Amino acid sequence: MSDPDTSSADSRPHVISLCGTYLKPEMQSIYRQITGVQRVRTTVYAQWLENEALFPFDAIRPLTKQHHRAKGNFLLRFWYKHVIKKWPPPREINKFVGPCHPWNLVDLLEEDQPDLVHVYYGHKAVGFLPMLREWGGPWIVSFHGVDVAKHLEEKNYLKKLQAVFAEARLVLARSQSLLQRLADLGCPVEKLRLNRTPIPMDHLDAVQRVAPEDGHWRMIQACRLIPKKGILTTLEAMDRVGAIFPGARYILCGDGPMMDEIRKFVDDYSLHRHVEIRGWLPQEQLRREYSQAHIFLHASEQTADKDQEGIPNSMLEAMATGLPVIATNHGGIPEAVTDGYDGLLVAERDAHALSTAITKLIHDHALFSQMSRNAAESVRANFGAEQQIANLEDLYFEAMGAVTLEPEAVA
Repeated sequence: MSDPDTSSADSRPHVISLCGTYLKPEMQSIYRQITGVQRVRTTVYAQWLENEALFPFDAIRPLTKQHHRAKGNFLLRFWYKHVIKKWPPPREINKFVGPCHPWNLVDLLEEDQPDLVHVYYGHKAVGFLPMLREWGGPWIVSFHGVDVAKHLEEKNYLKKLQAVFAEARLVLARSQSLLQRLADLGCPVEKLRLNRTPIPMDHLDAVQRVAPEDGHWRMIQACRLIPKKGILTTLEAMDRVGAIFPGARYILCGDGPMMDEIRKFVDDYSLHRHVEIRGWLPQEQLRREYSQAHIFLHASEQTADKDQEGIPNSMLEAMATGLPVIATNHGGIPEAVTDGYDGLLVAERDAHALSTAITKLIHDHALFSQMSRNAAESVRANFGAEQQIANLEDLYFEAMGAVTLEPEAVA
């Protein structure tokens, strides 16, 4: 919980990090932003608290659910239901008493008087919009991938999303491809800003990979097990690769709603010799898996409901350890992986092209080693945490209408 005495002594601008859930295990990048800022101080507001031991932070204020109740008009109810027999009635016949908003967000904002609110995820901003309007202060919203497509099939949702675009000071997204998608949905381009994922790399040792002498190639993917990750396409490709390289293995690290479907695919195609399903792993254990691997696979694909990737965090971390990438020309992936330089890119949903790329890299040991070195260098140059968090702080000051402070000017 936040300490008013401590926060009042801190003269830096106050930013509220407004979340739905603080935080799901896969939200490491959000935690890095919240804890990494230096030129502002931040307090987290969250509807639901999860994994606090995994993501420790002192300044958290949980939102409280508010309940408003209907007070019915007996005569009108009797008239519509029993006399003219129009039920449900053609107009509102109840009046509500109690709070008008479902959460006490307005009360907390009026109490804390922050300089800016950063709403994480676009669909959450749609829900918070009436409360942010009543508060009346400046706010921004960041999109992270799934929230670009989420709820678009619902009636009037796009109209509400466009209201978010109109009223936010700035609209942030993790990749250029997501920014383009937001522009296509109606966001004014002058409000769009790139907010790349901050990846801390000091603890990630860059090791140039060499081909395994025993032929036991280890290819790894770390992700949530959901359709856009292209896992079934990867399994199909591994069926082809395993026929050529009997020692090749695909290490899948993650959990999610597709787990049963993935296990069934492995059973149906007898892929147990070439596939290991590890489940969700803590960061330290995942780093150990990276250190034993040779290639990072990520065959992402756009889903039927147009869910797409930003730039996968796990892919960036893997590159930082020296893993070359074989992935798809999808979403923000080409913004991080240059085909032929630090990885190979193929078309979505093409298991044959994916297996061909894997085979090419396994056969060409010189290319493999060069891509390993290039991956570690390129990701550090473009996605380092310090640079990306500083960029985020610049966006905060832009949204607040203030002159950007240099990091060294902060005590």
